[in-house]
Amino acid sequence: MPTVRLDKVSLSFGLKPLLDNADLQIRRGERVCLLGRNGEGKSSLLQLITRQIAPDSGEVWVRPGARVASLAQEVSPASEVLVRDVVRSGCATDAFAAATAATATAGTAASAAAAAAAAHGDWQAELDVDQVISRLQLDPDAAMDALSGGWRRRVMLGRALVAAPDLLLLDEPTNHLDIDAITWLEEMMLDFAGALLFISHDRSFVRRLATRIVELDRGRLRVWPGTYDDYLVQKRAALEVEAKHAALFDKKLAQEEVWIRQGVEARRTRNEGRVRALKQLRIQRSERRERIGQVEIRVQDAAPSGKLVFEAVNVTHSFGATPVIADFSARIQRGDRIGIIGPNGCGKTTLIKLLVGELTPTMGQIRGGTSLLPAYFDQQREQLDPAASIMDNVTGGSGDTVTIDGRPRHVSGYLRDFLFPPERLQAPVSMLSGGERNRLLLARLFARPSNLLVMDEPTNDLDVETLELLEEMVANYAGTLLLVSHDRAFLDNVVTSTLVFEGGAQVNEYVGGYSDWLRQRKVAAPPVPRAPAAAPRAAPAASKARRLSYNEQRELAAMPEKIQGLEAEQLELQAAISDPNLFKDDPAQGAAALQRLQALAAQIETAYSRWDELES
Repeated sequence: MPTVRLDKVSLSFGLKPLLDNADLQIRRGERVCLLGRNGEGKSSLLQLITRQIAPDSGEVWVRPGARVASLAQEVSPASEVLVRDVVRSGCATDAFAAATAATATAGTAASAAAAAAAAHGDWQAELDVDQVISRLQLDPDAAMDALSGGWRRRVMLGRALVAAPDLLLLDEPTNHLDIDAITWLEEMMLDFAGALLFISHDRSFVRRLATRIVELDRGRLRVWPGTYDDYLVQKRAALEVEAKHAALFDKKLAQEEVWIRQGVEARRTRNEGRVRALKQLRIQRSERRERIGQVEIRVQDAAPSGKLVFEAVNVTHSFGATPVIADFSARIQRGDRIGIIGPNGCGKTTLIKLLVGELTPTMGQIRGGTSLLPAYFDQQREQLDPAASIMDNVTGGSGDTVTIDGRPRHVSGYLRDFLFPPERLQAPVSMLSGGERNRLLLARLFARPSNLLVMDEPTNDLDVETLELLEEMVANYAGTLLLVSHDRAFLDNVVTSTLVFEGGAQVNEYVGGYSDWLRQRKVAAPPVPRAPAAAPRAAPAASKARRLSYNEQRELAAMPEKIQGLEAEQLELQAAISDPNLFKDDPAQGAAALQRLQALAAQIETAYSRWDELES
């Protein structure tokens, strides 16, 4: 017998149908991952199961007596309520309430019996609460407003688990959790005996847990057997078949539309069947639901920064008497893609703020390179004004255009690339979902040229397709990347080296991404700090660097623009010689272009070397 079943369930909000005669069954022991684009209605489906909303038609059936618990996508708001009380509120029965009700409604003997039963239930509930708190390593006497978002999420998970549910619903459970907590959650869910239905775009999490993939796509629920990787292969093939069928349908419809316009022949009695068939084709075409488009992500590259982006020498930073970073040395150069990982609250954001100059280290030195144009993605989305409109958050309220690659573009067309339709541009940001706010922050970020991309947890709430596009964009970014992320697949696919907080305020470097760190950590003893050879050059005992003359300072300031001009000419010549007619029509001009290209390559290399020399 299934634990939960959906029979021909339909649900609409306004004119948008979220579910269209959807069917689904989940049985005990299954771990089902619900996938779908942002805004498709995944969270609404969970709310149907928990009876928070009712379907327009169809039936949502939960096995009688089955206990259902859920973890919502949004972190619970901070409050003065204690952790124990929050976990306790998830118990299947509240013994105190039961005893109070029994005393109020029953006679003396019945009341005493009910109170005794309630007291036993209360004792059992307290035991269950203690076990969950211990298992989740929570502080029962801590107030919720004293906890980070990740720990508040862990408390709310404890609230869901304390009832020993037969069906557990998790909406983006890995948001705000660090990698250790995500791994811990995976282990706990692998041991969970009931039925699990979860929404997640963390590909590593889905790969490890899901026994079945269910996708919500344009109102329909489709079951994909096998693993997540099996789903990717099958989904790609299904989309290709769908595109072919749609193309054939459209071709037939176009042919029939041409035929009907021929006039006399189409109106003959013997062709009425064909006319009716055409009308049916028109109805079918009007009811076809197209897939949501893909986000168009493109970064505006600024003029290149200097070869040195950041150099940290023996940096220590403390809050009060407690150091969060101790004796950290690193040299980050143009084009590096650096991942930063560690537990929540260990100091990852502090490290970024030290590097970009928002904080001054307690000890040690940090030197920034020249011509840096940073773009910063903030995981708290504090750069967005919730009261302002979508459009004003991108333009700054200064008009209806943005400058992309040096050319003005209407903000409506630009935001359409990020899946914001024109009719929504005046809506306030406060009405957007978490995924939509992340897309808006990306649109705001990439409307400005940069050569240094600083991203603090950019993957939260993004659907898989947008996540993969962002991943491809970041991997091909021409500038330097600093990335804080708990998405293990994202780290593996993007970064070239990783800075890891490993306890005791120590930050160590490993080549590669998250999986590379795991392998190296098992064999390395102890980890070697990043670029230890860089420290002696800047150590106090080293000789002082010569001050630049006035002319050298002017030369250094002009170097980025000079290199940019040379590289622009190089691109123009490369485009010109790719035309085969150039050498056919004017061999001399083609030869001259090739010769100039060789000279440009040498000049660019010399310019970069001179730039590095002046910087050092």
